[in-house]
Amino acid sequence: MNALLEVAELDDRVWLLVGDVGYSVVEPFRDRYPGRFVNMGVAEQNMTGVAAGLALSGKIVFTYSIANFPTLRCLEQIRNDVCYHQADVKIVSVGGGLAYGPLGSTHHGTEDLAIMRALPGMTVVAPGDPIEAMLATRAVTATSGPCYLRLGKAGEPVVHLETPSYQLGKAIRVRDGKDVTLVTTGAMLRTAVQAAQELAEEGISTRVLSMHTLKPLDTDAVLTAAHDTHLLVTLDEHGPIGSLGEAVAHALASVGAVVPFKHISLPSTFFYEAGSQEYLRSKAGLTVNALKVAVTSALRERPLSAALK
Repeated sequence: MNALLEVAELDDRVWLLVGDVGYSVVEPFRDRYPGRFVNMGVAEQNMTGVAAGLALSGKIVFTYSIANFPTLRCLEQIRNDVCYHQADVKIVSVGGGLAYGPLGSTHHGTEDLAIMRALPGMTVVAPGDPIEAMLATRAVTATSGPCYLRLGKAGEPVVHLETPSYQLGKAIRVRDGKDVTLVTTGAMLRTAVQAAQELAEEGISTRVLSMHTLKPLDTDAVLTAAHDTHLLVTLDEHGPIGSLGEAVAHALASVGAVVPFKHISLPSTFFYEAGSQEYLRSKAGLTVNALKVAVTSALRERPLSAALK
């Protein structure tokens, strides 16, 4: 929210529309810029249509709601009102992945990246920590046209020790390594970094790429990692279809690259158990220990000499 307040102070075209959520988060914007804030109520289709109308009148409009509500519930309006007209609407989804785990599958954002990536003209961004979220907010404001910004929930840990260079469509190399590359998007960044640190203690040198932008994907960073390291592993808190893993696989296949590759994601199923994000991640195998096992097993199956050259 601080980043949004910052860009709103610099540009009076910035508006915020919310779907009757965000209490204790959105009030600073409402209080400072009441003329550019509208609580649209639980009416996400209307919120998106109004956002498109404001954008077509010259505004930069952020819409905000929980998990799949500002995406799936109003997909037709996003497609026809926003994307078709290349409107300057920035769709913000809070609680991506399993962040709202206790509320069940109705509040899980596990298909959103695939659907937003499929829409023509849509830029898709999933920051890895609060620093990336701040940088991404500034970047999407300065980017013309539809953008999707997938956030976690308040309270995520800071991963970056210092502010990195940030550009939409360019991955951040958080850690370097020569044996394995972990490519991650969104809130799985911390898991990837922790796993890389523990793998290093076992003698496995591990690179970590924060692929904060899924569309456009940083194909150069993927191909460089495929050349430099012996194994690529993608990690995302999303279903397997249309995920980061599929995007990376497509980037490799498009140039005929043959490289050891493993994709780790949520299963393509609903969660019929309610529990914390950590609990549901553990059920799905999205933990530091599970990632380490997957990497070491893949390295045993694929000789280090198999790296792309």
